[in-house]
Amino acid sequence: MVNRIIISLLFALISMVLIPQTKVNAESLNHLAFKGIPINGTLNEYTIKMQQNGFVLIHKDDGYAMFNGDFAAYKNCVIAVSTLKQKDMICKIGVIFPECNTWSSLSSNYFSLKEMLTEKYGKPSDCTETFQSIYQPKDDGSKMHEVMFDKCKYYSIYETKDGDIELSIRHDGVRSCFVTLVYYDKINCDIIRAKAMNDI
Repeated sequence: MVNRIIISLLFALISMVLIPQTKVNAESLNHLAFKGIPINGTLNEYTIKMQQNGFVLIHKDDGYAMFNGDFAAYKNCVIAVSTLKQKDMICKIGVIFPECNTWSSLSSNYFSLKEMLTEKYGKPSDCTETFQSIYQPKDDGSKMHEVMFDKCKYYSIYETKDGDIELSIRHDGVRSCFVTLVYYDKINCDIIRAKAMNDI
């Protein structure tokens, strides 16, 4: 179970496309925060901070740590803290919300979180909410079928001066469907990107 969750969430973290870099005065930037904890430091340092905030460590390996805990009033979420192996610096955090068996519960989670994010950060900078199929699904079962077979494209991206946040509906094969929320810290993502650019 843990391995499946790890693969799903790490895929979500890796596959997200970051907003292109913009020139911002570095002095005006702070680290993006997750539950009040700035997304910064080494994996070991951040693991301790997560545990101090009530999250339970369920798995740790090179470049990532997985936790279980409550987030945004949702119980038993899985949280992944991610670094690049080449540089032990936290840059991304992802949340998998509880699995849903119906479109009504899945979409309710998505739109409830979207409403909270919009209230806090303003309107999303990019948003797509559509089914990519010839015939638009009309009932709950057909909508879940589209999610499971990768025909559902629901995401909202929020840009802040400190980083980007992406909310989306995702699935793990035909077994589970869930909402994910991924936080990208601008300062550390830019540092890692600059290091990668130097390697090219």
